[in-house]
Parts: sequence; structure tokens; C-alpha cells
Amino acid sequence: MATINDNYLKLKAGYLFPEIARRVNAFAEANPDAKIIRLGIGDVTEPLPEACRTAMIKAVEEMGDRNTFKGYGPEQGYAWLREKIAAQDFQARGADIDASEIFISDGSKCDTGNILEIFGHNNIIAVTDPVYPVYVDTNVMAGNTGAANEKGEFEGLVYLPITAENNFTAEIPSQKVDLIYLCFPNNPTGATATKEHLKAWVDYAKANNSIIFFDAAYEAYITDPDIPHSIYEIAGAREVAIEFRSFSKNAGFTGTRCALTVVPKTLTAKAADVSDVELWKLWNRRQSTKFNGVSYIVQRGAEAVYSQDGQAQIKALVGFYLENAKIIREQLTAAGLAVYGGVNAPYVWVKTPDDLSSWEFFDKLLHTVNVVGTPGSGFGAAGEGYFRISAFNSRENVEEATKRITEKFTAFMK
Repeated sequence: MATINDNYLKLKAGYLFPEIARRVNAFAEANPDAKIIRLGIGDVTEPLPEACRTAMIKAVEEMGDRNTFKGYGPEQGYAWLREKIAAQDFQARGADIDASEIFISDGSKCDTGNILEIFGHNNIIAVTDPVYPVYVDTNVMAGNTGAANEKGEFEGLVYLPITAENNFTAEIPSQKVDLIYLCFPNNPTGATATKEHLKAWVDYAKANNSIIFFDAAYEAYITDPDIPHSIYEIAGAREVAIEFRSFSKNAGFTGTRCALTVVPKTLTAKAADVSDVELWKLWNRRQSTKFNGVSYIVQRGAEAVYSQDGQAQIKALVGFYLENAKIIREQLTAAGLAVYGGVNAPYVWVKTPDDLSSWEFFDKLLHTVNVVGTPGSGFGAAGEGYFRISAFNSRENVEEATKRITEKFTAFMK
């Protein structure tokens, strides 16, 4: 008799975003004339930069010529892309990362989940709360947790609350943990981490032989020159951290899929016999076995990000979404809401008024002004009482959504 992985049964009935879609679809069916504006899921809306499109078109044409056709590419990614990433994203910022330590993938979401395959099941794992749900759910699927309690916290995970009371910083735990998930600029709160804060985490990881999973998917939104874009800007991080990045939110690759993971060759963890094992070798083995690489066409598009035109177009694209975030932040603040984030990040984190729960606020926004956001409780227990609004949308929709909320705010709360 075939059996299942019972760990999946520990998960909540629906992943956060499908549950949002279910509620929105039900409302839309009952109210077919409602003009719904969706500022929930962090999916981009603006077209791919011209430099990327031009490079992809050229690559498609190459695929039509026997002399330039490409079949299977290297699982780790083409060297010409990895070399540009190493030079411009890391070495230019003083981070000692070599092209050979970069793995091109089809998404940082995939990699943050798949990375667990090279680690054992006896690690003590810390996550921030609120947290990007993938970090928690993939650990549940892998069997690294027990059951969830009434607040949705899973036994076996160490939760690190990030709230207004601690200025949305991930406080160093008092106990020893082995694997640590950090995401800065943070999804969902929009908070950032200073060099001093990241140094404290690197020092902690070195002292406790821990590994940091550093998700830098939103680093392109950092405009403050004092905020690091990579954890490898911190001395010693090569010995304790794996970094994940994506082309989704800076270059709009959510529909074309391209990302990267950095695994320094100086990074090790313990085998059962307590010997040190290079994690680069394990990840390389995993990728070579289970992954055939990102398509040549997409990688050529990603390479164009690092061209002079590509850099200018990326800057404009990121600036567009940051202006959206500014509009949301300023308009909701003017409406009397407590608002955080949205400065060096594309997400605005809103305190729900009048002690409304996250889902109550979601339903009121949807039913009253037909605007969709993301309930903070879906990101963890500490997210209860908060609400995430995404800047990823057209200017017209952002302005209309904030207008509806601000103009109808008083009536909305009655």
C-alpha cells in the first residue's frame, strides 16, 4: 500500500496566498461589478526591461541556428552570467565572492526550500516572526518540526518576533540555534538590517557554528548607502552564510524565472562522524542531480541586467515601485494609520486599527473599498494585528487604492 509524507498533514489547510485568492474570487463572483485592486501578492506588473527583452530575442534567434543552438547548459549556470554577478553584485561592494560560488536557479523561493536537503533533521532552526511562509512550510514538509499550536507556531522551531516594540529587528536568541533564516529588506515588514545588526548575527553564528540563510531578494530596493546589500559585506560571513537572490523583483522576472544562490567554498557543516564537510560540494551535487539549469534564453536576459542600459532600466523600474511605496506610505499615514516599511523595500506594513484582526481588516478592505492586501497573521503569530500592502502594481491602481482607503476611511471603520 502506498503511503504519504505525513508531515504535509501538519500544514494549515491552505497556503496564505491561495486562501487570499479563494476569498477574493468568492467576493468577485458575488459582486461582478466590483473593481478590485490587488495589492496583496508581491508579483510585479511592469514590463521586462528593454535590454533584457532584446537579449532574449537575440537568444531565441540563436536557438534557431544550428551553429549557435544551445542544448543542456551547465547546471550551475553559464560562466558569463555568474562572472558578471560576482563582479557587479558582490566584488564591487567589497564582498569576496567568486563566480564559482554562484549557482543560477529558477527562483529563490525554490532554493530556500531545497537547501534543506543538504542539512540533517536534528538542527535547531530559527525563523523570524512574521516570516515569509515558505521558510516555515518547507521545514514542516521536510519533517523538521512537530505539530502547530493554537497560534500556528510549529513545535521544534525557534521564533524570533520582529515588531514595532523592537523596531522590527531580529533579536539574537539567548539559546543556541543551528540554522537561521534572515530576510532583509524584510518580507513582509519592509524593515532593513544595519551593518552592526548583521555583524552581531555573523558573530553569533561563528560562536555557535550556525549557518545563516540570508534572503536578499529585495536588496535592489535599498537606497540608504549605510545599509548593506549582501551579508558578505560583513567580515566573516563567508564562514557562516548562504545568500539567496532573485531577478524577480528588480528586473521583473517573476514570469521568466531566474535567481541565484551563493554557497562559499569556505562554508562547512558537520557530518555524523563530526568531520567537516564543504556545503558547496553538497549543493553542487544536489543541483547536478535534480536540476538541469535555467534556460539559455532566460540567462541571456539576466546577463543584460548588468549592461549599461540594463542597469539604467533596472534603476528606473525599482524607482517606480519605490515611488508607489512612498505614495502608499504617505497616504495611509495621512489617513491616520500606523505605517512601517516602504522606504528601502517594496512592502508597507500597516497596523490594523481598532484592534481588528488581520483577517477582519482584510475582509473590511475587500468588502468596503474593494482593495486586496495580505493579512499579517498569515506570516506568523507576531504578524497578527498587521497588514502588508505591496507596491507592485501600476501607478493608476496604487493611486486609486489609496484614494479609496483615505476618502472612505471614516465610513469604512464604522
